[in-house]
Amino acid sequence: MQAANTSSDVLFDGPEWTFELLEKARDAIEDIALQDLGLEVYPNQIEIISSEQMLDAYSCAGLPLMYQHWSFGKHFVRDETLYRTGRQGLAYEIVINSNPCISYNMEENTMAMQTLVMAHAAFGHNHFFKNNYLFLQWTDAAGIHDYLAFAKNYIAACEERYGLEAVEEILDASHALQAQAVFRYGRPPQPTVAEKKAMQRVRDGYESSQSLLDLWTDATMRRETSDNEGEDPAISARQRELNLPQENILYFLEKNSPTLKSWQRQMLRIVRSLAQYLYPQKQTKVMNEGCATFVHYYIINQLYQQGRLTQGAFMEMMHSHTNVVLQPDYDDGRYGGINPYALGFAMMTDIRRICEAPTDEDREWFPDIAGDPNWRGVLKDAWANYRDESFIQQFLSPHLIRKFKLFTLSNDADRPNLEVSHIHNRVGYRDIRRELARSYDLAYLEPDIQVTDVDLRGDRELKLTHFARNGIQLEPDNRDEVLKHARRLWGYNVVITVKAEN
Repeated sequence: MQAANTSSDVLFDGPEWTFELLEKARDAIEDIALQDLGLEVYPNQIEIISSEQMLDAYSCAGLPLMYQHWSFGKHFVRDETLYRTGRQGLAYEIVINSNPCISYNMEENTMAMQTLVMAHAAFGHNHFFKNNYLFLQWTDAAGIHDYLAFAKNYIAACEERYGLEAVEEILDASHALQAQAVFRYGRPPQPTVAEKKAMQRVRDGYESSQSLLDLWTDATMRRETSDNEGEDPAISARQRELNLPQENILYFLEKNSPTLKSWQRQMLRIVRSLAQYLYPQKQTKVMNEGCATFVHYYIINQLYQQGRLTQGAFMEMMHSHTNVVLQPDYDDGRYGGINPYALGFAMMTDIRRICEAPTDEDREWFPDIAGDPNWRGVLKDAWANYRDESFIQQFLSPHLIRKFKLFTLSNDADRPNLEVSHIHNRVGYRDIRRELARSYDLAYLEPDIQVTDVDLRGDRELKLTHFARNGIQLEPDNRDEVLKHARRLWGYNVVITVKAEN
C-alpha cells in the first residue's frame, strides 16, 4: 500500500525546479539505484543547459566539446528549424560516457521530468557505460574530456596556421570515411614508444614538423627501394609488410599515406579515435536505452510507493514513459521500425518476469534463469556481457514475440512479391528471433570494405575490396564520392573491386 504523503516525505510539489530540489531528488534516486538495484556508477556531474545548447550538442554527435566543422552547423540549422516549427522535439537529456559521467538536462524540463531523466541518464545509462564489456574494452571514460578538449584546440590551431580551407578539406575527407574508421574485431594496434613521445610533443605544442612522425614520405620510400633491390615482389610479402588486409581504412591512410603531413595525420587520428569511441553505442542502442528505461521506471515507482512523489508528478512521469516506449504497429502511419526503447524495456521487464513468475514455456526456453530469485543479478549480468545482437538472440522470449506480433518477410529478388516467411507461432519463434537479432548486427548492416593491396614501390595505386553480402552493392554515386575523398588522403589513385560473399 502507498505510504501517505506528508510535506516532509514529498521531494517536490509543483513544476518549478531549483538546484536544491534537484539535489534532494538526486539523493533519493541514488539511494534506490545503489542500495536496492545494486547499480555501479561513475561519479555524477549533472549540468543544466538551454534548448539552444541542447541543439548544439545534438549537432555534434552528442559531444558538446566537439571541434568545429561546417557539417555540424548544417545539422544544427536543420534540427533548430524542425524544433522551432514544432515538427521535432528535443531529448530531455544527453549523457556522456565519461568519468565522471556528465548528464546535460534541459532547463525547460519540469521538476518531474528532471527527476525522471536523472534516474534514466545519471544512473541507468551511467551503470551501462561503466559495466558493459564493449565500453570497457573500447573506450577511455576517464580520458575522453581531455581528448575532446585537445582535439578542439588542435584543429583550431591548425586552422590558424594552415587556413580554414586546408583543414576543412582534410576533415571532409575524413568524415566521408568515418564509417570505415573503426577496429571491429580486435583491439587497435598500440603505438610504439617513439610514436607516443612524438604525439605528446604534437599535443603539447601543436607541433607540425614532419620529423616528429617519420612515416611514409617520398624520401623514405626511395631509400627503402634502394635498400631492398632484388626483393621478391610477391603480393603476399607486401601484404605482410603493411599488415593487410586492413578493415580500418582511415587508420591505414593515417599510417601509410605517401602525401599527408604530420598535422594532417593527426587530424585523421582524431576523427577515427572519436569514431571508435562512439562505436560501442551503435552496437548497444536497444540494451543501453532498455537498461536506462527499466532503471527509471523502477525508481519512479519505488519513489511513488514510498510517498516521495505526488500523484501529479507520478502521472507526468508515466505519461512521458508511455510515450517513450510506444511501439506502433507495422501498418500504423507512425511506424518507423522497432522502437529501441520499447523493445529494450520490454525485454528487461520480461527477464524480471521470467525470474519471478516463469511459465512452463519460460522454463523450456530459459532454464538457466527461469525462477532465479536474483533478477537484479540476471539483469546486471546481461547488461555487462551482451550487445544488441547477442542479447536479442539469447533473451527474446516467445511471450514477447507474440506481444509484439513479430513476423518476418522474405525478400527474394527472383520473385515479384514479398513473402511472409515466419509468423509468431511455435515453428517461427527461433527464426524470427534470429532474423531480428541479425538486423542489429553491424556486420550485416555496414559494408565490409578493406584495404587489400598497394605497391608502394610501384604505381602506389591503393586497392580496396568490398566483400558484398547477399548481393548488396554499394550505391554508385555515394561510392564514387567517397573514393574521391580517399584519393585526396592517399595522394594517388584508389580503386575498389567487389567480391561476392554468401
